Amino acid sequence: MTQGLIAQYEEHLVMVRNLADNSIKGYVSDLESFLKHIEKLGIQEFSELKLTHIRSWLANLQATGVSRATIARRIVSIRAFTYWAASNGWIESDYGASLAIPKPQKKLPEILSKTDTNSVLDSMHTQSSEEPTPIHLRDEAMIEILYASGIRVSELCNLDLRDIDFDRNTLKVLGKGNKERVVPLGIPAIKALNRYLENSRPAMVREKSGSAVFLGSRGSRIDQRTVREVVYVATSAVGTPMGPHALRHTAATHLLEGGADLRTVQEILGHSSMATTQIYTHVSGERLQSAYKQAHPRA
Repeated sequence: MTQGLIAQYEEHLVMVRNLADNSIKGYVSDLESFLKHIEKLGIQEFSELKLTHIRSWLANLQATGVSRATIARRIVSIRAFTYWAASNGWIESDYGASLAIPKPQKKLPEILSKTDTNSVLDSMHTQSSEEPTPIHLRDEAMIEILYASGIRVSELCNLDLRDIDFDRNTLKVLGKGNKERVVPLGIPAIKALNRYLENSRPAMVREKSGSAVFLGSRGSRIDQRTVREVVYVATSAVGTPMGPHALRHTAATHLLEGGADLRTVQEILGHSSMATTQIYTHVSGERLQSAYKQAHPRA
């Protein structure tokens, strides 16, 4: 019963909702976690499910110390599932509809200063120049692109050679919900990418490489874990190690501080809502001070 339920729900997420692979994995993982919990509660038939069982699962998650944001995401996930399950006769009522989604605690994104960002990029360039190994050249190109474009780590890993436009210095990116967008790259990122493609990638190519831009040490498409490790090591040189998402936050903040408008940043980042982009206005104090000094007659 359990496997059949999961398979049908996953098919619904793919065929009907057309969700991205990572979103589907998240929804299925949440469902599997919930099903394991109700099995421990002694639920023999799924038709026995009640709202109290869902609340018990959420309370158990909270007791393990997960964040409020994670709880909110799990509620969204289980609500989507119970709506589908009720519509398809697995349960008698959409119990999840009555669950309130807690507002996540507002937390400003972690970013690098412009000075620290330059230190990280300069360090990567020095390393690749002194020791131009395929891995060093690849790592420099990845970090340059993450910062230059603000793309997600999943988007970086999924880049294919045909997505690069060297005439326009742009990348075609497939984002959340299979939405395509084109993002610009700066000259340093283009140069680093060129060095990698000309001097590094050919030495890493294997039969399974396909058209992937960035390759792992065994020649297959690079995975997100490897990219995260590269970014953690690179950023640890200037203090606390940060992940690829910190470079995305950093790129957005520096764009705003440099004078870009919110709509432009929204397009570059691939946010479906302006509200998501607006969080970066809270971390751009430098831009606020600069605008005030230029505009106010008594600044």
